[in-house]
Amino acid sequence: QLDPENTGFIGVETFASLVHSHELPLDPAKLDMLVALAQGNDEGQVCYQELVDLISSKRSSSFKRAIANGQRALPRDVLLDETGLGIYKRFVRYVAYEILPCEMDRRWYFYQHRTCPPPVFMAAVTLTQIIVFLCYGARLNKWVLQTYHPEYMKSPLVYHPGHRARAWRFLTYMFMHVGLEQLGFNALLQLMIGVPLEMVHGILRISFLYLAGVLAGSLTVSITDMRAPLVGGSGGVYALCSAHLANVVMNWAGMRCPYKLLRMVLALVCSEYRPPAPLGRAGPRRGLSTVPHCPAVSSEVGRAVWLRFSPPLPASGPQPSFMAHLAGAIVGISMGLTILRSYEESLQDQCGWWVLLLSYGTFLLFAVFWNIFAYDLLGAQIPPPP
Repeated sequence: QLDPENTGFIGVETFASLVHSHELPLDPAKLDMLVALAQGNDEGQVCYQELVDLISSKRSSSFKRAIANGQRALPRDVLLDETGLGIYKRFVRYVAYEILPCEMDRRWYFYQHRTCPPPVFMAAVTLTQIIVFLCYGARLNKWVLQTYHPEYMKSPLVYHPGHRARAWRFLTYMFMHVGLEQLGFNALLQLMIGVPLEMVHGILRISFLYLAGVLAGSLTVSITDMRAPLVGGSGGVYALCSAHLANVVMNWAGMRCPYKLLRMVLALVCSEYRPPAPLGRAGPRRGLSTVPHCPAVSSEVGRAVWLRFSPPLPASGPQPSFMAHLAGAIVGISMGLTILRSYEESLQDQCGWWVLLLSYGTFLLFAVFWNIFAYDLLGAQIPPPP
């Protein structure tokens, strides 16, 4: 009756009177978004299909364009002004302001967030890493610098260039850690950054990003540092943290992270203290790549570069490979930034996503052929596997 010509549009005033006269129990936040969307089109009308998408918690492309162009009327109040929230809702609000740069996206996420499914991926990975560390710590009776124990490198989880045919090692090395310090910082970052990212962007996107960083780290080391074993889950941590920090930088004006400038400075300059190995201790030392915990390009990366190209170290200390750090960061800044900037938008509809996915697939294919043929063709002198 309100649309006799069957155009699919009615005026905002007509829709408002309809809601008022029938006392429709619509979410006020969704009404605000619908009005903002109506003000973003040329006619200033409410679209029936957009109303259906909004009520069914779907986001149309026109809604995304309205937000991107800023042609909307945001409510004067913001999420931070809401009172009477429970502990969990306050945490969801904190996640919204920590991850999302746009007030409309924050409101959308806050009102659409559901506790099911929970962010289980990062929690499961962290728990598995802790369990594996405790098992090896109890077995070897060594809780610091476990990699210097001869039996540690015999684990079927560690990546070793002599065991390249065992393809699972290119991923499972993320469950092994140098010692309590590295595990503690990795676990802390995975829970503090990975869990909020998973809450907002979902398990599929974040698990893909994390595992892509882990796999890129091991494959890059196998190409650029062909003698080095590899342990540590920080390739994935670098991917998550560099993607989040890049997203903060790209949306600096809109981000409402607490102390964002201080946090950015600390992320860029913090370094990891790594105690030296005991003199005279036997075991696989040189060439061991231990990926540190810092979330972005930091002094630890600079130190790893210096150690890699400086004169050879004495036999008592490791010679870390910095390429795993760099690979994880590149994955996070490129592929991860695309994922984090497309909240609730289908990745299949983005041309840039397919370009990045094709680039990553090309790198994987090249790395596979390199590991099959290049070692023999180049006559690489790899250390004997334990």
